[in-house]
Amino acid sequence: MELLIRGNDKHIAATLASPGPSAAAFARRSMIRYHYLFSQLVRRELRRKYQGSVLGVVWYLVNPLVLMAVYGVMLGPLLKAVNYADYPIFILAGLSVWLFFAQGLLAAASSFIEQAGLVSKVSFPREMIPAAAVTVQLIPMVAMLVVLVPVALAVRGTAGPAVLLLLPLIACLFALTLGLALIASVLHAYFRDVQPILAAVLLPWFFISGVLFSLQQLPGLQAHHWAEPLLRWVNPIAPFIDTAHSVVYAGHAPSLATLGYVVIAAAVALAVGTTVFRRLEGELAVVL
Repeated sequence: MELLIRGNDKHIAATLASPGPSAAAFARRSMIRYHYLFSQLVRRELRRKYQGSVLGVVWYLVNPLVLMAVYGVMLGPLLKAVNYADYPIFILAGLSVWLFFAQGLLAAASSFIEQAGLVSKVSFPREMIPAAAVTVQLIPMVAMLVVLVPVALAVRGTAGPAVLLLLPLIACLFALTLGLALIASVLHAYFRDVQPILAAVLLPWFFISGVLFSLQQLPGLQAHHWAEPLLRWVNPIAPFIDTAHSVVYAGHAPSLATLGYVVIAAAVALAVGTTVFRRLEGELAVVL
């Protein structure tokens, strides 16, 4: 039996049944043919998030603004823990990266559970499901940067060619998040504790990633000189946040070491994520 999926004026046949290895290999080779299905998965996620909402994507700007206000007031005027000029811009630059990363991982982790009916009946590249969940998170991040960058340029006067690095930064951040999301999504399909564990891990991870402070100024690190390099280079998201701070807040390019790390980390995460995913995807229709 075949399910016909219409896209770009041509029909794409998708076999109903649990796909075998040959079907999965064929699906990967033919992924370009499923671009219409991918677009529908993205639109479905968008409708699920924004349907019935008057303000739509604006609500996804409220969360970082509230976090910025809370941390900006607490760490600045109240506790006097930081002394950054235009500290709200510093926070928002880091939050734009962190929220995409964290929300992309959490959304992707549960994506196979939410799309179990589709996975069990239709043969198509399974990685499209977590990829769609991550892609949707681009919209609030881009919306935030569209507002933040002009404000930073106006307030701080940091206009310069370094702002062009935002495009490759977003591309590398997407690759990093997608690679880790592929692992989280397929593991959560087998072990349903993965998403709750991930949510718990992300909470302390946030505070050691340099979102609220530059890593050199994290409280307590002065007495432990080994800790700052450890947090900077072992934590995969930290160089991405540092790059956003450099480009948006400071108006200059980060170090070559940081840029190199961003590119290599993105490539490695995507390669490892794809490898792990392909090893485990064969039984997805069964475990779901």
